[in-house]
Amino acid sequence: MSNIRLKPLNQQVIVLTGASSGIGLVTARMAARRGARLVLVARSEQALRSLEEEINKAGGEALAVVADVGNEDDVKHVGEAAVTRFGGIDTWINDAGVSVYGRLRQVPPEDHHRLFQTNFWGVVHGSLTAIGYLKTRGGGAIINVGSTLSDRAIPIQGMYSASKHAVKGFTDALRMELEEEGAPISVTLIKPAAINTPYARHAKNYMKGEATLPPPVYAPDVAARTILYCCEHPQRDVFVGSGGKLMSASGHFAPRATDRLMERALFDLQEKETPNGADTGNQRRDALFAPSEDLSERGDYEGMTRETSLYTKASLHPWVSGALMIGAGLLATALFSRTREE
Repeated sequence: MSNIRLKPLNQQVIVLTGASSGIGLVTARMAARRGARLVLVARSEQALRSLEEEINKAGGEALAVVADVGNEDDVKHVGEAAVTRFGGIDTWINDAGVSVYGRLRQVPPEDHHRLFQTNFWGVVHGSLTAIGYLKTRGGGAIINVGSTLSDRAIPIQGMYSASKHAVKGFTDALRMELEEEGAPISVTLIKPAAINTPYARHAKNYMKGEATLPPPVYAPDVAARTILYCCEHPQRDVFVGSGGKLMSASGHFAPRATDRLMERALFDLQEKETPNGADTGNQRRDALFAPSEDLSERGDYEGMTRETSLYTKASLHPWVSGALMIGAGLLATALFSRTREE
């Protein structure tokens, strides 16, 4: 992908799915401030229209297209709407996703199917639809939001993990096929660690307690900045947060030890003591089959949220990691010299 040249953000038309909450919402607002023209996609019509109005009133350019990414015809309509309004597409970001908390045998098959329809088939529909438009434009980027769980499955979110494994497999295969044919299209997989979004609140929950995220947890801004960097700079894949990289490496180099550790820790770390649905006396409305309309960037995570990731910044900017290594070397030399003098 080193020979692919992507436009500056302020010259791009970007299609963004999952734009009404969490990472997608933060990415949309950040991209609009940097001058990108946006096609905002989600099932949440009220929230999406509000975001469209917000961006346009602030001097940006945005078009809201209500669509279910699990429906191929809806996704094709998104592409047509983007071309009609803006004349083409430069980057297509597949961010829409849903989740379910519960043991695999607890969750009904229809919930498993619905999760895969959004998380996997939504990415497939978006990516394959984007290719034709990007080629017509002379090239561009496809950015698929996977997860740390694309590399390492965890309990309680088993089918979500499976869907993100599938996203990784599809994305890697698509990248190779496009590279082999010489298509000027960058294909990137973003792998966020736990991110403080409404993710847990919107997930369907079969546990007795309310769902939560295992630490470390990062701000959605960290993921959004990473995504927008990849809109301008071709990348194969990027971890958002060192916690995700460590989990992936642990699963690769010590799989059985990682299994044991997760079995001991991750059942409790994903469930609060607060009873499920305690706020209303009923289970909260989830977003698996019906959209949420709350237009929220962040969720209800009660622990510390990391606002930056030095690891992710270093992985995207080699000069940062080089500077850190030089700095560490100088520090070590200074300490050694001081010890010698003493």
